[in-house]
Amino acid sequence: MISRFFRQYRDAYRGLPAPVWLLGAVMLINRSGTMVLPYLTLYLTQHLHYSVTEAGLVMAVYGAGALAGTFLGGKLSDRFGFYPIQFLSLLTAGFFLIFLQVAEQLYAMCAVVFVYTLLGDAFRPAVSSAVAYYSTPENRTRAYSLNRLAINLGWSLGGGLGGYLAAIDYRLLFWVDGITCIVAALVLRAYLPLPGQSTTSLPEVEGVNAKTGSPYRDTLFLLFTVATTLFAIGFWQLFSLFPLYLKQFLQLNESRIGLLMTMNGLMIAFTEMPLIYNLEKRYAHLKPRIIASGVALVGFSYVLLNLGFSPILAVVCVFFNTLGEMLAMPFMQSFTVERANSHNRGQYLALYSMAYAVAQITGPALGSQVVAWGGFPLLWVLVLGLCLTSAGGFWWISGRVKPVISETV
Repeated sequence: MISRFFRQYRDAYRGLPAPVWLLGAVMLINRSGTMVLPYLTLYLTQHLHYSVTEAGLVMAVYGAGALAGTFLGGKLSDRFGFYPIQFLSLLTAGFFLIFLQVAEQLYAMCAVVFVYTLLGDAFRPAVSSAVAYYSTPENRTRAYSLNRLAINLGWSLGGGLGGYLAAIDYRLLFWVDGITCIVAALVLRAYLPLPGQSTTSLPEVEGVNAKTGSPYRDTLFLLFTVATTLFAIGFWQLFSLFPLYLKQFLQLNESRIGLLMTMNGLMIAFTEMPLIYNLEKRYAHLKPRIIASGVALVGFSYVLLNLGFSPILAVVCVFFNTLGEMLAMPFMQSFTVERANSHNRGQYLALYSMAYAVAQITGPALGSQVVAWGGFPLLWVLVLGLCLTSAGGFWWISGRVKPVISETV
């Protein structure tokens, strides 16, 4: 039994091309310094003494910049290639992160945050296009899972360390986050092979939606994007208002909040790849239904917080939230790539990423207004409703797409 477990764990990582591993290393370096985002609401309310509503406004501007950046990144990736967009996005975002600490007035903060996310989030569709290019149809979902593993392992390291640095001086977060972005850009430029120099690039096959060319004319994918947005609004609360809930209602300090963020990242780092490996072997034709199950689980995880004011419930919430995330997000990305072809892949992935950017705009703003009016218990119930609606949408989509069963691991 034990030997079988370790054999499956090993097999989950076998067969991935070297550039995919290098992209994972770049993400690990970058995300190991991700400290500003999970503590931004705390920085704004505790250090700069913003109101909850003002902090929600800044987070909404953060999302607006992300929305514009992902759209721009997708367009530029299809036109100029993903390689230069990745490099320039990481490099410029690093310098703006360092500069962010000098903005203290509300409007100045909003302006710098918008430019930072405009530049930084152009990276999302570019790196997703790179993962698709350097992987193959047989290992694409696992390639995305490896990328998420690196993101979340880095997130767990950065989130945990960030809690301790925030307890010393919040400004340290901006320096570490910015410097790791710059280092990640330099590593990518130095070691990632240029497109055309890799022997493991994705075969340029026509996607299931090749005739329309544009994701904005793909009705089914637009519905998929709406369902993703509803889910992302709920999921985003984990990194925007959930830390504030832990601080104000459970009286947890920044270090303990950081440990909870670390738990999320470590769960993904150690369990997602074997989970995806086994699910793809058995249920590759049921991707939208797997997504629906994960989305519903995320919604129910928040409602657990209404059972009482206990740190144990917060731990259980993070556990089930993370499990739902692992079931949903890797298959969302592979579904998106399956709808695209080599000429519009960046735009499809940009539209998918824009769903999360819209959630970054509406999620914190809506959530902060709900908390101000009816408190956190009402917010958690509302999030459950959004996630169940989203899960229903994915389940409906599952009956209207032809299963792609060629991507077995």
